[in-house]
Amino acid sequence: MRLDRFLTRRTGLPSKEVLRLLAEGGLVVDGTVERSGLREIGRFTRVEMAGEILQAEVAVYLMLHKPAGYLSATTDRQHPTVMTLLNHPARDSLHLAGRLDRASTGLLLLTNDGRWSRQVTEPVEEISKVYRISTRDEISRETAAIFAAGIYFAYEDLTTRPAVLEILAPREALLTLHEGRYHQVKRMFHAVGNQVLALHRERIGPLVLDERLPSGQCRALDAEEIAFFQR
Repeated sequence: MRLDRFLTRRTGLPSKEVLRLLAEGGLVVDGTVERSGLREIGRFTRVEMAGEILQAEVAVYLMLHKPAGYLSATTDRQHPTVMTLLNHPARDSLHLAGRLDRASTGLLLLTNDGRWSRQVTEPVEEISKVYRISTRDEISRETAAIFAAGIYFAYEDLTTRPAVLEILAPREALLTLHEGRYHQVKRMFHAVGNQVLALHRERIGPLVLDERLPSGQCRALDAEEIAFFQR
């Protein structure tokens, strides 16, 4: 939204008065005097008028090391959610940029920036996600080829995108996906007659779960990490 329209809506002042304030240098945008009403104002642009703060919401980007037993949801009547793990002043304005099921662990992202989270989650972006998997049975060599070819899901009437399976041990592997279907990893292994016993997300795109971050704790992303998903 343009600054002049933002001011008219926020203050109720007539356009002439808004233009006068701009001309007199009465508007400060992100710490700098702004005289043009054409300046674009976003949700996280700080706007001050004659010393009064009109908008000052700060963008928040968090990495959470999700433990098992918590739902990836903002609220739930039956189970604790990941939001109960947060002690952050902006907690009530945050949403999840992607999900993990209740039994799964690992990297989870939270933000109040809807545009940024869409860059993380939209299928068209094809952001890779890497999971460490433990299984009931030994993982056959044929499994990697089957996952690379894609598995047909009858319920959605679709075939999964090619996935990369790196076998680390007889019952342990890394799986890289570029989509996020409902319980996709477990359904893929079920399709080859195996069962996932543990699922841990290590990476989303270039962003790696901080190995120093204890389970159940979160930290703010740094500028470089935030920039991974900004366009």
